[in-house]
Amino acid sequence: MSDQPAATDKTSEPPVSRVRRRASRPAGSAGSAEASTVLDVAIPSTASKTSTESATAKPSRPAVQVPRRQPHRSLVAAIGLAVVAVLVAALAGGTWFLWHGNGQIEATQDRDQRFVDTAKQTVVNMFSYTQNTVDESVNRFVNGIGPGPLRDMMNQSNNAENLKYLFKQTQANSEAVITAAALESVDNTSNIAKVLVTVRVTLSDLNGVPQPSSPYRQRVFIREDDSGHMAAYDIKYPDGGN
Repeated sequence: MSDQPAATDKTSEPPVSRVRRRASRPAGSAGSAEASTVLDVAIPSTASKTSTESATAKPSRPAVQVPRRQPHRSLVAAIGLAVVAVLVAALAGGTWFLWHGNGQIEATQDRDQRFVDTAKQTVVNMFSYTQNTVDESVNRFVNGIGPGPLRDMMNQSNNAENLKYLFKQTQANSEAVITAAALESVDNTSNIAKVLVTVRVTLSDLNGVPQPSSPYRQRVFIREDDSGHMAAYDIKYPDGGN
């Protein structure tokens, strides 16, 4: 015989699945054994309960992903360009100052050397002549003199002609060799430089026989005019006199 389960409220009870089980009889003879009874037992369904709980459970909140902060590429690029520009400007400025400084040093050295060379040439012109070229030699010396005390002296009392006469009376030739020359000072206000020159003068007679050489030391004043031309301004012995 079958026992029917009481009716239940479907909304309050979970659905059940029915499983039929066969009742076993006790050991004994088949005649005395009671007829087999089939039991109809209601077993709650675990799967249904699980599905119901899953349906009623609250859905989990999805994880919120914070967006990564984007780098300021334009700002970084601008700063990089500014740094590069500053470095390039500093390098260019340093190169310009170095080049300008070297240019000024070279210009000063060149100017000083021209003072020395002009003084040396003035002394050579003054002491060098031959009997056949006395007039040319004296004129070359006078023409190399610029405005100043030395020119005034040569223009007084016909001194240029007197010097020609004196050289001719020696009946000799003269050769001057510069042994040393050094710049003493430069006055950038008057553009006059003092150059100390030592020279060895050797006279020889008309037959070419040389006499003992005589050393001289002179302080030569060289003046540079506004156009950059240099000429002798004055000549004096270091101990005074001209």
